[in-house]
Amino acid sequence: MATDAGNANELDWRGEFRDSAKEALFRRTMQAHDACQLRHALVVATVLFLAFSLTDFSLLGSSTTFLVLLAMRATVAASFLLLALAVWRRPSLAQTPMPINLVCLLAVSGVLLTIPLKPDDLVTSLASIVTASMALYLFIPNRLPWMLASNAYLLGGFLILVVVWSPLPGGVLANSLLLLGFVNLLCWLTVSRIHRLQRAQFASLLEERAINRRLKEEIEERNQLEQRLRHMARTDELTGITNRRRFFELAEQERRRAHRDGTPLSLCMVDIDYFKAINDIHGHAIGDLALTVVAARCQSVLRESDIIGRYGGEEFVIALPLANLLTAREIAERLRQAVCRQPLEVKGVVLDLTVTVGISRVDDGEMTLDPGLLRADRALYAGKESGRNCVVMTPQGPELTLLESVPTAVTPGAVRATASVAAPAAIPAGGRLPGRS
Repeated sequence: MATDAGNANELDWRGEFRDSAKEALFRRTMQAHDACQLRHALVVATVLFLAFSLTDFSLLGSSTTFLVLLAMRATVAASFLLLALAVWRRPSLAQTPMPINLVCLLAVSGVLLTIPLKPDDLVTSLASIVTASMALYLFIPNRLPWMLASNAYLLGGFLILVVVWSPLPGGVLANSLLLLGFVNLLCWLTVSRIHRLQRAQFASLLEERAINRRLKEEIEERNQLEQRLRHMARTDELTGITNRRRFFELAEQERRRAHRDGTPLSLCMVDIDYFKAINDIHGHAIGDLALTVVAARCQSVLRESDIIGRYGGEEFVIALPLANLLTAREIAERLRQAVCRQPLEVKGVVLDLTVTVGISRVDDGEMTLDPGLLRADRALYAGKESGRNCVVMTPQGPELTLLESVPTAVTPGAVRATASVAAPAAIPAGGRLPGRS
């Protein structure tokens, strides 16, 4: 009910939209329908006009009057066919007032001409007037004011011609006018109803499209929100890498695959050296930036199959599928070099970023990642104790092997001694961090 009332308020007395843009859109939408309707109406009208020539011949014979009527009917039929052809080639003419109203004027004039030419056959003329009036309303896709104007011309011409050429008794004339008036009123109401129904359906269609569009936008927004939520649930907000929960989900899948296929799986624990000092001296904003830069540099040297996640604070954890300890050591060394290769410069502060990496391999009989992570963490702790900026791995057993950016011939003890000597005692405020091994 509310929708019907809203649609009624949108329409004027002609049954058209008050909004000119909306009415223009409706008419463009109906253009093909109007063109098809007009072509069919013109073809049917052509056949009817020419068919009445047979009636004229039966009444008038081959007289001059018949020839005049035949010429009139042929002219009107030709105009119908020409307009139908033009509309077939150019459908927009079906909504152009000028050609339609010219043809309607010619057709109405032809119908009225039959009254003075056949004054004795007023019944047929009256039937032609009624048929023409109904056709102008129902079959010609014209706008309502032009329909009313054409029918006013038809009724006025009929009244004048009947009075002048074929006077009727007062009662018969009054009945004829009442009949024509009733036909006009009925057709006017019918056309108005059709126009309103068409536009109500069009308004409902527009509303449905708008609702569908809004629904589609809401679905897209919801999907984007779900994607963002999934991303937030799986990704560390600061560094953009996998968060701890998601890392363990993916790493556990790799552990099961390694256990099933008998392939190696190594784990790395990565810790940023002197990160607490960076936060204390330069602030958490620079500390956060350092975390982001280290995460990006680590990720840049990893393989596509490797999984990196933020373990917590300044620590990162990496799962290396199909990597034994030797392969894991090579990857970790590339990672360490990528982090320390270029200092971080921001707001006049230069930071020499370094990391310590602990490596372990998940044993075939281990059913969780915890033992391997614990060994990697112990290796990381050993690297911290040995001077930082190094790679430490745990082969089978408790023995730790320290690997630095030195030739592999150097013994672990010598490397530890070098790292311990190079470890800085303090970090000066506001400048470059002291050099580290």
